[in-house]
Amino acid sequence: MQYNDLIKPESACEDAHCPYHGSLRVHGRRFEGVVESAKAHKTAAVSWTRFRRLKKYDRFLKEKTKVLAHNPECINAKAGDRVVVYETRPISRWKRFVIVRKL
Repeated sequence: MQYNDLIKPESACEDAHCPYHGSLRVHGRRFEGVVESAKAHKTAAVSWTRFRRLKKYDRFLKEKTKVLAHNPECINAKAGDRVVVYETRPISRWKRFVIVRKL
């Protein structure tokens, strides 16, 4: 884990699923992406692109990954923001990531 990502935000929150002010621990993979939508309550859709090699044709495919991430009140990422997300325990049925900071 890169601890330089875990810089406490200036504002505080009462969120239990906040990695800074709550009891949620982050672990696993780290991704940088763009917030596509932040309309749901404390949830943001974050996407990033990656390239996959097709060995047969000796070319690369551009693929997009989209996940739902928990958006704590102290971070409050909006659509279009570049963010860092970390993997965590399941928060709800679809959320397995949490936004750690804005870039």
